[in-house]
Amino acid sequence: MRFLFAFILLIHGSIHLLGYAKAFKLAEVSQLTQPISKPAGVFWLLSAVLFVVATALFLLKKDVWWMPAMLAVLLSQVLIFTSWHDARFGTLANVIALAVILVAYGDWRFKKMVDGELKSFLAEKKDDNALLTREKIATLPAAVQQWLERSNAIEKPVTHTVHLKQTGEMRTTPDGKWMPVKAEQYFNADQPGFIWIADLQMAPLIHMAARDKYVDGKGHMLVKVLSLFPVADATGKEMDQGSMLRYLAEITWFPSAALNPCIVWEEMDTHTAKATMTNGGISASGIFRFTNDGDLLSFEADRYYDRKVGATLEKWFIENKKYGEPGGFRIPVASEVTWKLKPGDFTWLKLEITEVEYNR
Repeated sequence: MRFLFAFILLIHGSIHLLGYAKAFKLAEVSQLTQPISKPAGVFWLLSAVLFVVATALFLLKKDVWWMPAMLAVLLSQVLIFTSWHDARFGTLANVIALAVILVAYGDWRFKKMVDGELKSFLAEKKDDNALLTREKIATLPAAVQQWLERSNAIEKPVTHTVHLKQTGEMRTTPDGKWMPVKAEQYFNADQPGFIWIADLQMAPLIHMAARDKYVDGKGHMLVKVLSLFPVADATGKEMDQGSMLRYLAEITWFPSAALNPCIVWEEMDTHTAKATMTNGGISASGIFRFTNDGDLLSFEADRYYDRKVGATLEKWFIENKKYGEPGGFRIPVASEVTWKLKPGDFTWLKLEITEVEYNR
């Protein structure tokens, strides 16, 4: 489809050269019966050049390709109106191009918003190489200490920032269609927070852009169809609580964050520990369960589940399916997320980690 659209742009742009040739009498153009002045001919040439530039940028996957393309379409349509009898069928090509341009504009604008948020979020980075020692974890529950040992986190630098790449699938209702997901996530372990950017493929040629963030104790989920039309824009105390629980659950990908002062641990038994996180005036707790070897098996907590009648607290459960060491630490690389609802379990997310970077 990408090359087909590029072909349409290029051919449509090339046709505009006929107007230039007609105006300057460079060739006999029988397709154009109406006279074209030389000033108008220059604009026909300019439109053709803009289409060629836009096509080149599009093929090179430059985010700004839509800018010359938009100018080309607008100029083209004005010229078509001036020669409507001869050129009216060019409107169809302009409509097709405009539809793709609007989606590209939405993607560009969404990405620009996220880039601005990331710039602020990652502005203050710590460069110290303080190590996580056994002395520092001595007061933690035995199961948590074993997990940190098992994670290869001991005697390694404390994690300050994390960058993850993820793939998987998601659905929004228990009987809904699974949608492929590609995502990137950034964490700040010193000032607990994250920014998650995802692209969900709803259907051929239709996608949703999502950005979930937890910054300064506040959560915000934004989802737009085609990066243009909002379908979710959630904030508030329930969102703050849910985002904080998500952060707490996901420290499994950067285990040294278990020592953050905002997290208090309580031993429940030899394989279970309760963590209570307090941030931004809100507290929430989750249960970590570990295997005999010290791997994190699951996490569960009471999290707000959004309903039409209002959010209700429901059991939110994460089960880790596979472990690996993509960034030097032993971490879960495949997990499933499930709502434990009264009508039955609703597994809505299956996620795999493909790349991890720490302190960069």
